[in-house]
Amino acid sequence: MSISVQLRHQFQGFALEAQFDVPSGVTALFGRSGSGKSTVIRAIAGLFAPDEARVVINGRVLCDTGAGICLPPHKRRIGTIFQDARLFPHLSVRQNLDYGRRFSARDVPEAEVAQMVEMLGIGHLLDRRPAGLSGGEQQRVAIGRALLSGPDLILADEPLAALDEARKDEILPYFERLRDEVSIPILYVSHSPAEVARLATTVVAFEAGRVTGQGGAVEILGDPNLMPAGVHGAGALIPARVQAHHADGLTELSAGGVPLFLPTLDAVLGAQVRLRIAAQDVILSPARPKGLSALNIMPGTIAQIRMGEGPGVMVSLATPAGVVLARVTKRSAAALDLKQGMPCHAVIKSVSIARQTVARGAVPLGAGEVRDGK
Repeated sequence: MSISVQLRHQFQGFALEAQFDVPSGVTALFGRSGSGKSTVIRAIAGLFAPDEARVVINGRVLCDTGAGICLPPHKRRIGTIFQDARLFPHLSVRQNLDYGRRFSARDVPEAEVAQMVEMLGIGHLLDRRPAGLSGGEQQRVAIGRALLSGPDLILADEPLAALDEARKDEILPYFERLRDEVSIPILYVSHSPAEVARLATTVVAFEAGRVTGQGGAVEILGDPNLMPAGVHGAGALIPARVQAHHADGLTELSAGGVPLFLPTLDAVLGAQVRLRIAAQDVILSPARPKGLSALNIMPGTIAQIRMGEGPGVMVSLATPAGVVLARVTKRSAAALDLKQGMPCHAVIKSVSIARQTVARGAVPLGAGEVRDGK
């Protein structure tokens, strides 16, 4: 399955010019608010008519302004999940799901419906109405309705933005299952580095209406020249393998042969995971430090130093586990005499790596990503 999108539109004071080609899996359209991500989603869904557009899903042309082709939304075979679930309040959960089923181009067997209900954990909700559901439950029903419409593509437009942190933690595993168990590509709009780190297999970075980069999640998020969420949201993704669960409440990982310790993860020994290390949580030391409470020390070489406009510096460190980003002050960089090519160590507190940013399940590696021990 392939997705090809070319869009151009001139708004008052804002120009959208986006072009990307991505494979199946979860593709995150990632960037700060106002960068044009949701406008792209609306154009693909047929809810907005750009000045110029060509959208092709697996060889099927949904829109080509040059050829005069523009399918209406209900003929595009796209399932859309919005920030708010948009369920019909007068219908039960079962009836909301059946409504989505009506739009499928084929008869969806009951066994397939039951499988989807089990995957989303909504069997006990079928006879209830939306008003009696939590925000997370409503979004799970919205996902089910989108799936039962038989889509070639699912568009998720910041589906967790309206939820509190507890509800986000509740629903993220269902998006992981959707990614791993359903062979439908997903375009997932977000400005949250944590969500992108956990779900995305591919990332398309947006800035001011333009695509600034696209590729594997580890490659794009670890590029100090992109930083689609800005310096405050910068961080790298590290592939690792679960080595051991210790009695003192820590899980030991191996990342490129380097041991890393995190608060206990609910993952079996040998499982592949991918964790996000925020640049602001990394301390640099030219020599290997001793006598610290921090357990995670990663040796590496400085690959790039990027000076910011303010007091900050973004340092890219090549380690056996992959790229690690560190955000330090210009004063610290000068005091340590940091230079490209010099050996350096990244120091990371175990508790600074949030469990919510650790991806489990199918987290395929993209171009330039490092496999554990290889």
